[in-house]
Amino acid sequence: MHSLWDDKEAAQCRDELELRVYTSRLLGRDKTLVLHGGGNTSVKLRQKDLFGADADVLYIKGSGWDLETIEAAGFAPVQLDYLQRLAHLDTLSDTQMVNQLATHLLQATAPAPSVETILHAILPHKFVDHTHADAVLAVTDTSDGERRIREIYGDAMVIIPYVMPGFDLARLCAQEYPRQAGRNTIGMVLLNHGIFSFGDSARLSYERMIDLVSRAETYLKAQGAWDLPPRPREPARIDMLEQARLRCNISALAGAPMLLATHSDAQSLAFARRDDLMELSQQGPVTPDHIIRTKRIPMLGTDVGAYARDYRVYFDEQATQAREPKTMLDPAPRLVLDPAFGMAAAGRSAKDAAIVAELYQHSMQVMQRAQALGDYRALSQRELFEVEYWDLEQAKLRKGGKPPLFAGEIALVTGAASGIGKACVDALLARGAAVVGLDINPAIETIYRRKDFLGLRCDLTDEHAISAALERAALAYGGLDMLVLNAGIFAATRKIAELSTEEWRRVMAINLDANLVLLRACHPLLKLAPRGGRVVVIGSKNVPAPGPGAAAYSASKAALNQLARVAALEWGAEGIRINSLHPNAVFDTGIWTEEVLAQRAQHYGLSVDAYKTNNVLKTEVRSSDVAELAAEMCGPLFAKTTAAQVPVDGGNERVI
Repeated sequence: MHSLWDDKEAAQCRDELELRVYTSRLLGRDKTLVLHGGGNTSVKLRQKDLFGADADVLYIKGSGWDLETIEAAGFAPVQLDYLQRLAHLDTLSDTQMVNQLATHLLQATAPAPSVETILHAILPHKFVDHTHADAVLAVTDTSDGERRIREIYGDAMVIIPYVMPGFDLARLCAQEYPRQAGRNTIGMVLLNHGIFSFGDSARLSYERMIDLVSRAETYLKAQGAWDLPPRPREPARIDMLEQARLRCNISALAGAPMLLATHSDAQSLAFARRDDLMELSQQGPVTPDHIIRTKRIPMLGTDVGAYARDYRVYFDEQATQAREPKTMLDPAPRLVLDPAFGMAAAGRSAKDAAIVAELYQHSMQVMQRAQALGDYRALSQRELFEVEYWDLEQAKLRKGGKPPLFAGEIALVTGAASGIGKACVDALLARGAAVVGLDINPAIETIYRRKDFLGLRCDLTDEHAISAALERAALAYGGLDMLVLNAGIFAATRKIAELSTEEWRRVMAINLDANLVLLRACHPLLKLAPRGGRVVVIGSKNVPAPGPGAAAYSASKAALNQLARVAALEWGAEGIRINSLHPNAVFDTGIWTEEVLAQRAQHYGLSVDAYKTNNVLKTEVRSSDVAELAAEMCGPLFAKTTAAQVPVDGGNERVI
């Protein structure tokens, strides 16, 4: 591990709070130290109050901020002397502690202070850093972790036995730190929890953290416990429908749709294929901040080595003998380990699933290195239960709020790089869906850079390309719930007498045949959609009211409309509903340039504005109008509607 301190970057910091921000970000950049909001940093400053008197203030990382991206506003200023007095109380409930922290904030708009605020306050150092370093956890999470820590650090470290985060931990540290600390003390280890470093400057505290963690890494290497198992020889064996079926079963247990992201990297495969997987994965989390539990669940109907559960959903019958929880949380696994495919992480969003996966990828390393030292030993069942049903954790769950409409669901949109297709992507993302966008335009791969969008270049006339795209979608998100058939072409205006067979077939291949292949390929996935599959076909006004010169387009859209109606008849018993939208005169698409618009308006003797609103309602129809209705058709408002054909045209006299 190497220091990332840069003198030029540090020189740009104007004060000690900005230096605190700078070194906090350095820590946050290293995922072996800090993951997803974990870790804490603080600085103690003396500043003037409104009366001109000196006041000692603790600035500590606030809840909801990530060290990698934290700003000065992310640090909560709290009255230091009051915090230090709190540490000497005999008892303080979690609710009382949170209230005291909130009522002694010195800035009303500041974030809520960390639950470890009092602990930071009692340490007699200006700068304090706290991480959950993988290397340190690999040492402490063993049956003789304390002995090993003393062997590594000697009198440089204060060692604190495991106590659940909060007031009790702060009070214990307030008692133990002065008893253990000496002139060589530069840090503190919380067994099975994490590591602290401190100093009189931001640089000193940061570089002490780097040094202390490096010592643990060196120790692991010397003990032959650093290198992980070799890359597996056999590749992953992944079945798209098996993953979709697994996602369906997990969603049923959770009582809501879940995404399922499959990870078949070398590390995940090697871990899932360990001979001692069940013993190792069942031990529990590497730190209470990253509780991801494991338990075998044969009911999911697949030959799986182990399942891991996020702490928010774990329920243990033995632990409840100590204290019965008020509410039974959902028993669905959040992570699956399987020797065939490696690891799959579940979540109500792509971000949640990614967090679970990244936490467990680091947990794999810690567990395996601890095991290589002799044995991996996690917290006891009682200790895990206490964290899971901690009043503060339960309060966070209750504050969760209502999830987005399509949370945990997956949509596939064709022709997604522009026009109505892109607008459909936007509408579905806004409602919480993970979206797979297909388009022949390579721009589809880069139009969004977010975890809940997968853009794939795909020629829809190529059946193999469609199959490959669906497999990637299933690996990324676990299956398919919604399908928007939007891609199509409008050939040049040509009378039937002048229409070539080649052009006719080209239009049919894209507008009709490709959609048949897509429907057929997506059908097995749509059957496994937790809330039932949904298909929206973007048709055309030309279905009920064709125009001259558009024989190929009109016929292909009419045939697609009939195909959708037949599919609605055949798939209704499987809970799949299919509806069609018939837009007209949607001009904010790629084919409608200003020049083409002007020409068409002139042809009808209208201004461009009048041409755009040439309908009964005298309103302009935009791509977003079509997309919003397409998204709503996938929602509960249309739950009892199938085979509907809805115009989105402002009212067309010929259709009416």
